[in-house]
Amino acid sequence: GRLFAVAESYPDLKANASFLDLQKQLKETEDKIGFSRQFYNDTAMKYNVSIVKVPASIIANLFGFKSRPYFEAEGESRESVEVKF
Repeated sequence: GRLFAVAESYPDLKANASFLDLQKQLKETEDKIGFSRQFYNDTAMKYNVSIVKVPASIIANLFGFKSRPYFEAEGESRESVEVKF
């Protein structure tokens, strides 16, 4: 987000190897977080579907298994991390 916008204003910064590495690491971290959120939500969906189907629903009710909520980022966690130098 903002880090990349700042880089556009400073051509020397865009050419700096350390900055480029930081930019790459931030992108990779954001991608991993997104993948993990999606993996959790997919797993929660499969679990929620499985505990309402027979015969698994019988076991789920017997042991008190409850459906799991999906992950939704709220407030500040939706925003990009601010990087300060």
